[in-house]
Amino acid sequence: MTKQLTTTDRFIIGLTRMAALLLAAGLGCWGVWYCLRMMRYEETNDAQVEAYINPVSARVSGYIRQICFEENQPVKTGDTLVIIDDRDYRAQANEAMAALDNARAQTTLLEGRINTLKNEAAVSSARIDAAKVRMEHQQQEYKRFTNLLAEESTTRQRFDNVKAALDIATAEYQAALRDHQSALARIEETGRQSAAVAAEIKRREAVADQHQLSVGYTVIRAPYNGRVGRKNIQEGQLIQAGQPLTFISNDETPKWIVANFKETQVQKFRTGQPVNITVDAFPGETFRGEIISLSPATGSRYSLLPPDNATGNFVKIIQRIPVRIRILETPSVLSRLVAGMNANVSVSK
Repeated sequence: MTKQLTTTDRFIIGLTRMAALLLAAGLGCWGVWYCLRMMRYEETNDAQVEAYINPVSARVSGYIRQICFEENQPVKTGDTLVIIDDRDYRAQANEAMAALDNARAQTTLLEGRINTLKNEAAVSSARIDAAKVRMEHQQQEYKRFTNLLAEESTTRQRFDNVKAALDIATAEYQAALRDHQSALARIEETGRQSAAVAAEIKRREAVADQHQLSVGYTVIRAPYNGRVGRKNIQEGQLIQAGQPLTFISNDETPKWIVANFKETQVQKFRTGQPVNITVDAFPGETFRGEIISLSPATGSRYSLLPPDNATGNFVKIIQRIPVRIRILETPSVLSRLVAGMNANVSVSK
């Protein structure tokens, strides 16, 4: 016998059929919409918001005296972030300045010595002229007495006296010449010493400038407008040169999106092509963008160990190509986006 359906059973069956029809219609409509969208757009959810995030590092070693920021704090260009104890560097800078002052004082002394030697050279030059006059006079006397001696008009003793006076005058003239040459040599030698001292002054100036730079490096400032991130230091901590102290995001450059599309999707991509962006953190909002550039290599080629298909373990995998996208929104909108947020990108074909 066929079981008779009750009114309740018929109602449930009808309701079930209606729900099934509505579900099938809904799935059909969604399938049609999805197919049309797939035909019109290339999409990926392998995308993230990017920004320039750089480490703030110490350029000198030392103990931290003061930390002037908190995590996630906005900063302006030139704001002081960290102060390192600078007493050792100031002492070195003072020592370098003292050595520089000493070298400069040596220059003053050498200049005074050169002036003295020039005066001595002038005196010796005058002595040469006087000695030359005496020598020429004695030479004339010697010639005259030579003639007189030949005529036997003078004694041998007087001739010998004149000859001795000539020898003395000649020796004095030669001595004056040597004294003048010695004075000129001392001037030249002192000039070379001055050149060496001038070079030493330049070296000590460079050393002093380097120590002054080290003193300046003890105050670490924000390189640009941005927001500091995680703080990895404490006051009193010993840090080394090159050690990262914190990270800072750059607000002076706009953020961008890096979307990793499959290699089969980028055939029609071009620079300046409009892009629609949705961010998981802001559902329901769509941001405008445009393609800036496509990577010259797939993402796997930038990995630490790029794949080598020649090894024999070849498995064909669809590669991803990073696409850089500019976000065409106002700064107030961009400020809401944080580096690392997940995004969905669709590009019209």
